[in-house]
Amino acid sequence: MTTFHAVVFVDHQSAQVLQFDAEHVQAQKVKAHTHHTAKHGSSVRTEHEFFGHVCDALAGIQEVLAVGPSTGVADFQHYVRKHRPELVPRIVDFQTVDHPTENQLVALARKYFLKYDRMAGTPTPS
Repeated sequence: MTTFHAVVFVDHQSAQVLQFDAEHVQAQKVKAHTHHTAKHGSSVRTEHEFFGHVCDALAGIQEVLAVGPSTGVADFQHYVRKHRPELVPRIVDFQTVDHPTENQLVALARKYFLKYDRMAGTPTPS
C-alpha cells in the first residue's frame, strides 16, 4: 500500500503510527524500552532511543501529523528539531490530544489533511 499521509500518536511510553489512504489504514506500534540503571541520564538516553525508533518508523512518509499528550508531543517535537532536522519539513503539525482510539486518530488526521492539502494546493490522493 502506498500512502501519502500518516498520523503518529506519541507519548513517553509508546507510539502508534497510522499510515492511511482513502480506504486503508496500516498501523505500526513502537514501544519504549525502560532501562533501570543507576547511571545519570539513562532516562534521557532511553527517551532518545525511543524517539529515534519513532522517527525511523516515519521513513518514507511524505506528510505526518504528530499528536499526543502535551509533554509527550512537545518532547518529541524538540527531539525531531534537534536530532532529526530532515524530518521537520515532513511533519506538518504537532497537536495536543488526549488518548483517542485508532478510529478517532484516523478521523482527526483525515479531517486535518483535507484542510491542509486544500491550503497547500496539493491534490488529495483518492
